[in-house]
Amino acid sequence: MRGAGGPGTTGPVGPGGGGVNLLALRSHNAALVLDLLRAAGDEGISRLELAERTGLTPQAVSKITARLREDGLAAEAGRRASTGGKPRTVLRLVPEAGHAVGVHLDRDEVRAVLVDLRGTVVGERRAALDLGAGAEAVLGAVRETVTEALAAAGTGVVPRLGAAGGGGASRQGAVDGGPQQEEAGPGGASGSGAAEVGETSPQGAAGLGEASRQGAAGGSGDSLLGPARLGPALLGVGIALPGPLDHARGVLHRVTGFPEWDGFPLREALAERLGAPVVVDKDTNAAALGLAAGGECGSFAYLHLGTGLGAGLVIGGSVHRGARTGAGEFGHQVIQLDGPPCTCGNRGCVEALCLGAVARGDLREAARVLGAGAANLIGLLDIDVVLLGGRTVAAAPETFTDGVGAVLEAWARRTGQDVVPVRVAAGGGGVVAAGAAELVLGPVFGRGGI
Repeated sequence: MRGAGGPGTTGPVGPGGGGVNLLALRSHNAALVLDLLRAAGDEGISRLELAERTGLTPQAVSKITARLREDGLAAEAGRRASTGGKPRTVLRLVPEAGHAVGVHLDRDEVRAVLVDLRGTVVGERRAALDLGAGAEAVLGAVRETVTEALAAAGTGVVPRLGAAGGGGASRQGAVDGGPQQEEAGPGGASGSGAAEVGETSPQGAAGLGEASRQGAAGGSGDSLLGPARLGPALLGVGIALPGPLDHARGVLHRVTGFPEWDGFPLREALAERLGAPVVVDKDTNAAALGLAAGGECGSFAYLHLGTGLGAGLVIGGSVHRGARTGAGEFGHQVIQLDGPPCTCGNRGCVEALCLGAVARGDLREAARVLGAGAANLIGLLDIDVVLLGGRTVAAAPETFTDGVGAVLEAWARRTGQDVVPVRVAAGGGGVVAAGAAELVLGPVFGRGGI
């Protein structure tokens, strides 16, 4: 039973045995209802079905749906024949009632998408980028690309963009060599960073408030999207980029190939630039999150081969980030001692061998190396499926699925286990950016832990 406070319950119990904040509970229950409305699509779902599937009482569902309708998040979708009594009114999600931005910040390109509450892309922009050009240039490029994506959508969503000069980056020390002037606190920001923005911004915003981190749809207040909103709500901006990084604090570590970013508070700097809540995660984690939210079931690994090589891991239905949010550095497992040097400082990494083969034009060898790494991963985690993505895979999808598949078939014969299937991930080149938007949407639908 997903719902709290349903029949036979006396209320929620917190980790220490005490009660949970009632506003957070109400938002959590509303998030459960919203998630079912989202899954129901245009056909909608009745209040009785919502009560049955959440474990909430019909009275509680009626109150929640009334508030959702008042906030413009839900609307009637007609009537459905009943097995007894009058026809049931069904409700549907209003997808255009809220939007999120997802940004894929790659080493040489930035891609921004605007999605509605169902995750449908309604606006998109791409631009060339040099991740090594310094903080001012990179933050400015992100800001400009996000602005253009919003304008292209024509939805009326307009963020309160910060000043072009943005104080956040310069105050923390530019990444192009300047020392940091302030030390980041426990939240990854010494000033008014994204965590504070998230707690005082519209409730559905990106899981940056405490209630959202506990799985609720938002923070304090009565309206899920805030007490006043002008036009469609912008819930927040998700940023996905190569790691390693600190997902919880929004601070970068030594991004592979770009060590100058080490310690940079990206979440704070972009929240100030964009005037919206920001959440930061690795590109592969974001892609895995988006795939799971889009219906990919079970435990799987998403292997992304583009300017680098990494993995997003979904174990037991949740993205596995690890104790220090460092899980998924798949490309830096050493499979050839004394092999070619890698940008991470090791030798013989899967990434170095794979990208080396790609540079030589030998995609079959690249696929074979990728398969060897995937076999190691399967042996460790016993996952259900391997999904491939990234621009290099997109250029020759059959070569990579066949090559990786052949290695995994040979591994299965040696171990006597079933063959783990390999296929190209859905979503094409936009899978990371769309997943970054899901970093924002997930908590709105009670899926902050995915």
